[in-house]
Amino acid sequence: MKKKQINFMSNNKYTIYHNPRCSKSRQALSILEDEGAEIDVVKYLENIPTEEELLLLLAKLNIKPFELVRKGEKIYKEQYKKLNLNDHEWIKVMLENPKLIERPIVVKGNKAIIGRPPELVKEL
Repeated sequence: MKKKQINFMSNNKYTIYHNPRCSKSRQALSILEDEGAEIDVVKYLENIPTEEELLLLLAKLNIKPFELVRKGEKIYKEQYKKLNLNDHEWIKVMLENPKLIERPIVVKGNKAIIGRPPELVKEL
């Protein structure tokens, strides 16, 4: 019987919630690639996170939902800026409008960071 080989490098795997059209997101991905990191790329505008996934990201980031909202987006300014929403409502807004999710988010293990500036990903 062959033993299964354990990959001790598996905790070096990163997940990046990425928007290829965003220069900061591309820069963060490039930094990880230059470091030779094993990376899962999630194009979150195409593969929208579930509510559970978003809650887990928020926990790893250790921030409130409103802190993850991109406040420079036109849709935020026109539809949400003047609203006083609770955490659950902000999560719903981001899931309905994933463009409002700040990017890039880089996850490694139980920690996550918003890559703004992109060099912050090196802290993981």
